[in-house]
Amino acid sequence: MQVGDICKYMPTSTVGRIKEMRETRGKVWALLDFTNLYYDVEYLTKADISEYKEVSYKERELRGSADGALKKTAEEVNIDTFTPSGGG
Repeated sequence: MQVGDICKYMPTSTVGRIKEMRETRGKVWALLDFTNLYYDVEYLTKADISEYKEVSYKERELRGSADGALKKTAEEVNIDTFTPSGGG
């Protein structure tokens, strides 16, 4: 898998395009544009373009501000302390 690929996270069937990839402590993580979250690539599979729905900037902003949570950029988030659960 590589940046630009369309993938599905199998436990939840979330489909998105890979925006970025990171490796931490031997785990490879992919940032999906649909949720703007990192996913363990062991649980990702290639998805068909027909399953992908691009999220507009406006939708992304509305989704992120609905709960008033503080937004952080990828550089501000340290994923080294995350423990993969393998579940959805």
